[in-house]
Amino acid sequence: MIDGASRVGLTPAAAAPSPVKPAAVQKQFAAFLKEALNNVNDAQIQADALTEKLVRGENVQLHDVMIAAQKASITLQLTLEIRNKAIEAYQEMMRMPL
Repeated sequence: MIDGASRVGLTPAAAAPSPVKPAAVQKQFAAFLKEALNNVNDAQIQADALTEKLVRGENVQLHDVMIAAQKASITLQLTLEIRNKAIEAYQEMMRMPL
């Protein structure tokens, strides 16, 4: 039996969310984006460091180097695809008639 909307959080109090300031949301999005780009950069730096260690002949496992390089490559590809989709969405909005 269904108990109603209160089980899923759709009570009348939850139906009217408090107003959120656009500036606060913009700061949160900027912080999220900065953290994501820093994570991509960290993956690239880690892959480069492991590759340099391997080239210098230090005690590094080849599979660790390959895994780090693939992680860095995948994160960079994902970042580029997200950027491309964001640019595409912006261009689509600019083409909309007013």
